[in-house]
Amino acid sequence: MFRFTRLSALATAIALLPACASTGASDTAPASTAASTSAPATTPTSTAPADETPGAPFATAVMAKFDHPWAMTFLPDGRLLVTERGGMLRLFDPATRRSGTVTGTPKSITVSHGGLGDVMLHPQFARNGLVYLSFVEPGEGEAHGGAVARGRLVLDANGGGRLENLETIWRQVPKYASGGHFAYRVLFGPDGKLWISSGEREKFDPSQDMASNLGKIIRLNDDGSVPADNPFARRGGVAAQVWSLGHRNILGMAFDAEKRLWVNEMGPKGGDELNLIKKGANYGYPIVSNGDHYDGKPIPDHPTRPEFPAPVITWTPVISPAGFVIYNGGLFPAWRGSGLMGGLSSKGLVRVEFNGTNAREAERFDLGARIREVEQGPDGALWVLEDGKRGSNGRLLKLTPRG
Repeated sequence: MFRFTRLSALATAIALLPACASTGASDTAPASTAASTSAPATTPTSTAPADETPGAPFATAVMAKFDHPWAMTFLPDGRLLVTERGGMLRLFDPATRRSGTVTGTPKSITVSHGGLGDVMLHPQFARNGLVYLSFVEPGEGEAHGGAVARGRLVLDANGGGRLENLETIWRQVPKYASGGHFAYRVLFGPDGKLWISSGEREKFDPSQDMASNLGKIIRLNDDGSVPADNPFARRGGVAAQVWSLGHRNILGMAFDAEKRLWVNEMGPKGGDELNLIKKGANYGYPIVSNGDHYDGKPIPDHPTRPEFPAPVITWTPVISPAGFVIYNGGLFPAWRGSGLMGGLSSKGLVRVEFNGTNAREAERFDLGARIREVEQGPDGALWVLEDGKRGSNGRLLKLTPRG
């Protein structure tokens, strides 16, 4: 298993889609702008061979280019939904290499670390057509915060579509003027619940404050309500949403075949982490970290406070981990059960091998660009999105076995 509903949605019936048609240290972007809701007509994408990675077991094909892409997910018919940080949701067809637009996305703003973020299908997408999106929601004055909305996807005959009955089901509390550390990865777990990573917005202390849902992993029902078995459900308020706390900026989450939740997390100056998540656990940030503050102030290392679960892996120098899957496909049999995560500052892929509750870095592949997102395709190919930082277009790459 990887980001659980990516493959569970692909395993559902494809027939619904025609019926519907008949009806973001190391993570920066441009200054704040309002998202546009207008969209061009469906357009073809030009492609060219990518630079091959020496020694890698895969060949690389450039499939498309997008404007600051952040996330992607496959529809049951093999097409891709791709978010662009500026507010656009694209529908990409790998067969024709044409890209259309899905309208009706939430009103978002673009700031240094965020805009339109993650995209995820409901586990019963083939029946209900629900799509979940994370985004930066404007607040009062200069304040803003991460949020998650859902709507029903209705596809059209021209390679695009629209979201209907859009509703926001979760918000970060409180909102801040800071432009960083939204995290806002979303996925459905094998328990059918909605999991959200909520960054601490560069404010440190909210990670330990249960009156805030920042610096936490959130677990909700699919409609945004709170499950009764959450560890802090009896406290009420935003504390009831929390599954674990003491986090900084989680940009990748995945369940393994044993239904264990693994997350990668950006450390401060040093100390990127891979954590195994336990119910109700406090992971210690900013009390402990294997990195230090950017102003040079030291942070005690994890061994000094054994009551906080230590990372299974730490990275110094950092890799700036981003999108993350646990591979279970057939094209790369040697990678089955491995974690594959994008690296922003490390500009490539990092492969992690698991042994029960232990893990180690197995190898890295230099792709020469900041890698924002990683997904497994329906045929077992690996798909990655470049970040497209500082005005350049981010490429969508397809990795298949060499030869």
